[in-house]
Amino acid sequence: MDSEDSRRVLDPAQDGAALKALTHPLRLTLLGLLRQHGPATASELAVRTGESSASTSYHLRVLAKYAFVAEADHRDSRERRWKSVHDVTSWSNEAMHASPGGSVILGVLHRRQIEHLQQSLDRHEADLDSGRLGEEWQDPSGLSDLMPRLTPESLAELWEVFRAKTAELTARDAEDPRAEQVVLFTAGLPLAPEAADAGEGS
Repeated sequence: MDSEDSRRVLDPAQDGAALKALTHPLRLTLLGLLRQHGPATASELAVRTGESSASTSYHLRVLAKYAFVAEADHRDSRERRWKSVHDVTSWSNEAMHASPGGSVILGVLHRRQIEHLQQSLDRHEADLDSGRLGEEWQDPSGLSDLMPRLTPESLAELWEVFRAKTAELTARDAEDPRAEQVVLFTAGLPLAPEAADAGEGS
């Protein structure tokens, strides 16, 4: 997981159009479904998303234009199958903020991720309630809002440790039949000190 071959790093100076293409919610959904479930046709994705085949086909072609997806092996000649080209898409936040319109695009992408978090939480709870997930998943799953005080260097190091450990455990569990798809959301959002109340000390 997350090897150099499976990660695509976008440069806002050169890939601005590709980044903008990702801000469409259906395109992000289609890309996520292909990464999670493997190759699929526009019709199969239409059923999953509740969209029309014409709509999913159009947005898949846009994703293909910017090399996020590509044609996969076809079961027959009647309909194209699509696959995700990379497992992970990333970018430099510093470069995004420095590029024209980059901060706006970054904000849209972050909010799309929050929407994905809500959808994943709803599905997780439904899977536990229905018994599709066993009780052994109740304790290790959940959300956390730790608030450590860290330097920029320590926060960067924490990201690297997290990515490396995730890749290690994914490789270890690759052949274990008990392994399930786990959606991991991580956030490192430094907060500046709050300004003192204007009337303080009066």
